[in-house]
Amino acid sequence: MRYFIILSFLIFSCTSDQIKESNIDSKALDILSRMSLDEKVGQMAQINLTVIAKGPTKWSSSFPLEIDPKKTRKALVDFKVGSVLNTINNTAQKPETWFKTISEIQKYSMDSTRMGIPIIYGIDAIHGTTYTDGATMFPQQITTAASWNEENAYNMALVCAYETRASGIPWNFSPVLDLGIDPRFPRQFETFGEDPLIVERFGKAMIRGYQGDNNDVSNKYSVAACMKHFVGYQAVISGKDRTPAYIPDNVLSEYHIEPFKKAIESGAKTVMINSGLINGVPVHADYNLMINVLRNKLGFEGVILTDWEDIRKLHDRDKVAKNQKEAIKMAINAGIDMSMVPYEYEHFIRNLKSLVEEGEVSMDRIDDAVLRILKLKLELDLFNNPVTNYEEYDDFGSKKHHQLAYKAASESITLLKNNDDILPIKGNPRILVTGPNANNMRTLNGAWTYSWQGDLTDDFAGEYNTIYEAVRNTYGSNNVRYVPGVSYRKGGSYYDMDEINIQKAVQEARRSDYIVLCLGENTYTEKPGDLNDLNIHKLQSKLAVELSKTGKPIILILNLGRPRLISDIEPLMSAVVNVYLPGNFGADALADILSGKVNPSGKLPYTYPAYPNSLLPYYYKPSEVQNNAQGAYNYVGEVNNLYDFGYGLSYSDFKYSNFAVDKDTFNLSDTLNIGVFVTNESDIDGYETVQLYSSDLYASLTPDIKRLRDYDKIHIKAGETKRLTFSLPVSELEFYNYKNEPVVEEGRFKISINDKSKEIYIK
Repeated sequence: MRYFIILSFLIFSCTSDQIKESNIDSKALDILSRMSLDEKVGQMAQINLTVIAKGPTKWSSSFPLEIDPKKTRKALVDFKVGSVLNTINNTAQKPETWFKTISEIQKYSMDSTRMGIPIIYGIDAIHGTTYTDGATMFPQQITTAASWNEENAYNMALVCAYETRASGIPWNFSPVLDLGIDPRFPRQFETFGEDPLIVERFGKAMIRGYQGDNNDVSNKYSVAACMKHFVGYQAVISGKDRTPAYIPDNVLSEYHIEPFKKAIESGAKTVMINSGLINGVPVHADYNLMINVLRNKLGFEGVILTDWEDIRKLHDRDKVAKNQKEAIKMAINAGIDMSMVPYEYEHFIRNLKSLVEEGEVSMDRIDDAVLRILKLKLELDLFNNPVTNYEEYDDFGSKKHHQLAYKAASESITLLKNNDDILPIKGNPRILVTGPNANNMRTLNGAWTYSWQGDLTDDFAGEYNTIYEAVRNTYGSNNVRYVPGVSYRKGGSYYDMDEINIQKAVQEARRSDYIVLCLGENTYTEKPGDLNDLNIHKLQSKLAVELSKTGKPIILILNLGRPRLISDIEPLMSAVVNVYLPGNFGADALADILSGKVNPSGKLPYTYPAYPNSLLPYYYKPSEVQNNAQGAYNYVGEVNNLYDFGYGLSYSDFKYSNFAVDKDTFNLSDTLNIGVFVTNESDIDGYETVQLYSSDLYASLTPDIKRLRDYDKIHIKAGETKRLTFSLPVSELEFYNYKNEPVVEEGRFKISINDKSKEIYIK
């Protein structure tokens, strides 16, 4: 009887989902059948909030936020615009302001138009609800990846969905599924790092957190996720945002597409397209990538969205369209469903309508796009519940949410160096806290925090602790002194710095037992974050060198979105701790690690380079390492990493033993069963991330040095031994050959965990 009940439930559940989907399809088709061409093309436009808000121009609005009736009527009623995004003046609003604003917008869209179709509101809420005052700010994606625990990504997305809905917003432009393979790129911090497997697993976890376990986005606690940026966005030649990339098809398939494939299988509702070019083709005009790959090969059925003004860039920047009208034609025919036209929406809508009337864009293409948009709105239940009420979200900014953000930060912070076990700092020492990142909430959070560039963070985050404040709270105000030494220039670019009082910092250091030196970056993202020099700023290096002359132990705290080069000062440091961008509770987590209350367990999600010309992911090719040519020339090719991918220390000492693979030879249909023992030989409980790698020793295309195939983060008590087992299907050892086909070739492979390895044969 028990099995009958379970089976009946499963059948009912599947049937209910199918019925619901069928009803949505029917409703969408019915609405579509009654729409005019004007109404259809309007649905395909997404505008910026400032366009319909009161203010002097379409680019800037007045405070407090108010909707302008005339502007709103023009956009939503006359031009029948279907979507709105962003906030005014890149500034966070209170939940009650969001409720009032979106309620008014929906009233225009639903009560003053013939069809009564609600708008869909979208926002970039990537590590918390970016543009809502009082929202819970988690660590950024790169920080969360350093925890090697997908539960933290799930919790972040779950809370972010809840608090975004508390703001009345049902659509979130997140997660970022780009590979963060280039430390120069200004958006690396928005990624889960350089490894496809980690991006895949963490991306899936975030989609589940955003959309719910059953992908029921009609739930008032869920939002529609938006994968971005399809595809290859950060693999550019220059290291700068929105610049060209050259990626062979097999490389695109093996490394870049797979995380999107898994996200689609997880039910992601929407996708945003790469703003750059691949092999000379702007992705927003690439029919092959959007239709042949994304739609047909990967089976994506949701809405395809542009990034900011990216259709007009086909003409203005990329020079593939002779005018804006041709740019629209290229993008829509290539597969774009909705265009982010923040300001010039009138031209987009008029031109698109003309293109249909002229036969340059088919009505079938328009109907296909609009049907997907309507289905998304129906799935979100916007026709019945166009705006959610903040008063129904008691856990907004709650202690429960704060605790989850703290947990994510504490599991992510990575100990990279600890000479003579100088950490943790015990007792009642005198501590100098110094550096530009020491007393700064802005730098702890990064961009997309209360404002686009994160420049307003200190205005909103006063209730949380900076590093200096957290250390002072831990060790006592009488024991902790703060002297900045150098600081970021107020009102300048993110890279501008000023020397303040280096000699005063040195004087205070001489009176201290420890120096906590907080270096890194100011906030940035997208084009404003491009850089020409990956080295840490020279004034920060100067501060480090001058402090080192005191002979006092220095604990270097790295607070940055990408690994800035520190090889000149790293040897002078007694300890190095990477906090990345840990959010509003990152300083508290750091102080707990420095004091020993928390045992660090983070591992690097990227390779930390030592030099400007050593920018390689961990899965580089064997030719990167070359020794002397026989009998003729002397040369050495080396990979110079300061710290390797997956590296991170603990206050515990872990030893690996009894590594074994169940047999030596495998068929293609087999599964490898791999075991290892891990012992905590210290007297401190701790977490260890066990990482499983494979190396294809010989292949028809030069293989990677190694690839991460599985991992598991486990808690091991002092003196305890745990046995871990991994089951790895042989099929997961595949690579994409020169024909862009996934293959596992016969031959020898090496399987390794930590310093243990074994060769096997695949036949």
